[in-house]
Amino acid sequence: MSSYDFPGILFADCGVSWNEYDLMLPELTMRVLRTADPKALWKFAWLFGIKGMLSVDRFKRRAKKGIYFPPFLYLSILNSCNLRCQGCWVDVEAPRESIDLQQLHRLINDAKSHGNSFFGILGGEPFMHPQLLDLLEQQPNTYFQIFTNGQLITDKVASKLRELGNATPLISIEGREMVSDQRRGKKNVFNRTLKGLDTAIRHKLLTGVATSVCKSNIKDLLTESWLDELIDRGVHYVWFHSYRPVGPMMHDDLGLTREELVETRRFITEMRAKKPIAIVDAYYDHEGNALCPMATGISHHVNPKGGIEPCPIIQFANESIDDERGIYRTLTESKFLKDFREATANETRGCIMLERPDLVENLIERNGAKDVTIRQTALQELQSMKPRFSQWLPGDEIPEKHWMYRLAKRFFYSDFGAYKNMQNVKPLHDVDGHNKGSSKGNANPDLIEKD
Repeated sequence: MSSYDFPGILFADCGVSWNEYDLMLPELTMRVLRTADPKALWKFAWLFGIKGMLSVDRFKRRAKKGIYFPPFLYLSILNSCNLRCQGCWVDVEAPRESIDLQQLHRLINDAKSHGNSFFGILGGEPFMHPQLLDLLEQQPNTYFQIFTNGQLITDKVASKLRELGNATPLISIEGREMVSDQRRGKKNVFNRTLKGLDTAIRHKLLTGVATSVCKSNIKDLLTESWLDELIDRGVHYVWFHSYRPVGPMMHDDLGLTREELVETRRFITEMRAKKPIAIVDAYYDHEGNALCPMATGISHHVNPKGGIEPCPIIQFANESIDDERGIYRTLTESKFLKDFREATANETRGCIMLERPDLVENLIERNGAKDVTIRQTALQELQSMKPRFSQWLPGDEIPEKHWMYRLAKRFFYSDFGAYKNMQNVKPLHDVDGHNKGSSKGNANPDLIEKD
């Protein structure tokens, strides 16, 4: 038996031959070891890898008791941004709102006392927060993923991030030159972003690229050649997520069709098994069944005013991080979040905001939740939305091809039983209001309303 045969036997129930994809993982491993700083790799492996798995295990044990505290909290630390992106739901034009350092420490320390070790940092543009680097430095035993447009990553900033080792920049790229300028609302966006990306890589940071896949960039960025270009630049991971038409300027025309959503999912699973670059997604388990991180309880969001929201695009809340109970008790005792999780999981495995904006409005009304945007127009925006497909596409499930992703998702990123009571499935509609079946052309009984 060769050394490459052993994982194939050990993970036989993952449903894929080890020899079929035996080159991707060794190539990815060697590439990361050559190009990332050892301290950054150690902190990633320990704080996100080992401790992250332990936090998910704690989450699963608590969930069995009906207690939901997410192992992955996402914090929008300010609303200000240097770009003006199409479809952005953040109040970037408004006066600055931000979570200060003391509030962040209180939240993070409380969450860490209950097993958390990872936090996503969002904005606006996080590097515009004057205390961001102070936060990272004062939380050395915590791992952060910073969602950024990359334009403020200078040599000074990158050098500090390398010194600390506990953060990975995830740099958003929404198209090449012309599309980037159109999508991001400024000039020369693509080149300025690439400059920040190259700076991060040159300083040996563990670096990722995120793309919100939409009509205007799917043909350019959802391609093997684009992944090859990122690999050649030294990027370590990518995150493809589908564009969500929400907010004050939702640009509904950029949303993907069912067929394009299936194309995106198929591309991700195929490239994961082929290319030496890690590929992240947040909407599917190892068998390709759709899930919502909010509905499963694995993730919730804090906005720049401190409001605790179900997820970043549902901008309503009843609770705040200023609650004297602390973040753990505030989340686990929230009737609003509990109702949102359960109602969503009973109706769809996809995005409730896209598929059932009417139900979102009902949940907000019956819980008395408040619009926590600065603009105070979130309810009107919600009421103007048309139902459309999201990640839940019954009949078009595409399982993971590579054993590593199948194994990781099976144990650490599944639906955790959230959908066990799912009933009364409503028909899904496209933006024109027509019921659609599988993209394979077959009528699907799961899309038919049940009594």
